[in-house]
Amino acid sequence: MISMKSWIPINIGNFKPWVAGIAGVGLLGIITISHKLLSQTDPDINYVNDTVLVQVQNLSIQIKANGVVSPIRKINLSPIEAGRIVELLVREGDRVTKGQVIARMDNEQLRAQVSQYDGVLARSQAELAQRLAGNRQEEIAKAAAEAVRYEAQLQEARSRLQLATKKLGRRQFLTELGAVTRESLDESQTEVRNAIDNVSQAEASLKVARQELLKQRKGFRVEEISQARAQVAETTAQLQGYQIQLSKTLVRAPFSGTITRTFTDAGDFVTPTTSASVSDGATAASIAELSSGLEVEAKVPEASIAPIKLGQAVEVRSDSYPDQIFKGRVRLIAPRAVLENNVTSFRIKVTLQTGLDTLKAGMNVKLTFVGEPIKNALVVPLAAIATQNDGQKGVWLVKGQQTRFQFVRLGSESGSQAQVLDGLQAGDRIRLSPPVTQSIRGVDNTEGTGI
Repeated sequence: MISMKSWIPINIGNFKPWVAGIAGVGLLGIITISHKLLSQTDPDINYVNDTVLVQVQNLSIQIKANGVVSPIRKINLSPIEAGRIVELLVREGDRVTKGQVIARMDNEQLRAQVSQYDGVLARSQAELAQRLAGNRQEEIAKAAAEAVRYEAQLQEARSRLQLATKKLGRRQFLTELGAVTRESLDESQTEVRNAIDNVSQAEASLKVARQELLKQRKGFRVEEISQARAQVAETTAQLQGYQIQLSKTLVRAPFSGTITRTFTDAGDFVTPTTSASVSDGATAASIAELSSGLEVEAKVPEASIAPIKLGQAVEVRSDSYPDQIFKGRVRLIAPRAVLENNVTSFRIKVTLQTGLDTLKAGMNVKLTFVGEPIKNALVVPLAAIATQNDGQKGVWLVKGQQTRFQFVRLGSESGSQAQVLDGLQAGDRIRLSPPVTQSIRGVDNTEGTGI
């Protein structure tokens, strides 16, 4: 596109001497050129090489931008608790699945505690099961036999008490008659007291035996069962606490992807409170970097953002693979613009559909956003468009041997062509470059007037 800085059209056929006079007194800079003077005779024009026809055709909309290949998801894998790495199970480039163990931390003490509470929980569960199931028939039968035995002992004690009581009565009678001594009476009284004590002991033993038999038949009390349940719950909670701590010593992949970098090795001490390092044997906060998928992130200027839509097709090219064109689609258009170096742009993310096994994260690529073509568009070459100092654009329109500057209103651009919205018609002939009689300030070594 040619800049038309301060060009002034000259009509050679109507050249007047007074123009030279004005130029001589230095008043050329304040002359206002009318629209009629924007034309001139152009006898040396070569229609084949110097001009083109304004055409109507379908204009493919293509917006180009630069981008960088980046992972869709990326995370640094770190242990929850500080510790020493016992085993690193991945290397750079390895594919891992969600939940796969990446590294094992030192957990010997926690494994011992888990084993201990496994045993405690098993014992508590067995006691609860026993209370829920009740007593066995053998234990009930044993308690019933004990009750029968104590009943027999009570009967025997009562019989002895009855005999001792009768014996005491006879001796009291004989003592009154003087037939027996006082010592014999005292012995009978002692036998009665002993028999009474034996009956009391037998009754107490029988009562205990009957209560035990009743307990065996009824099973355990609700309170005892509740206590056993509480013991199981408490032990289970303690075991789960140690199991959670043990699980934290296994570093797992939170999603499927590729190990793109490792920071440590087996034997290194890792703590989340320090910064990551790539040095071998260094204390680090991260064990490895995990990435999943590839996409391209680009920044598109504000002036070009309007035609870009979600789902729009994108062609991706890389200097590393010059003969390949990779396919993608627009996944995200940032809702907020970014201002960098006085340029307002929008962040665009493109999901790659091809090249996932070829392109690498961090590669610089060139993007072409392919839009819907404009049907029956009036198009001209971009090289034929000139821009004045005031920003107005136009072309050199050829009519026979006359060439004049024609202002145009442009639409979309694609490749080497631009859409003309107003100012031209199909079949018009335009120059690809200004006439040779026109000077371009800054290009031609002249102080003459230019448009």
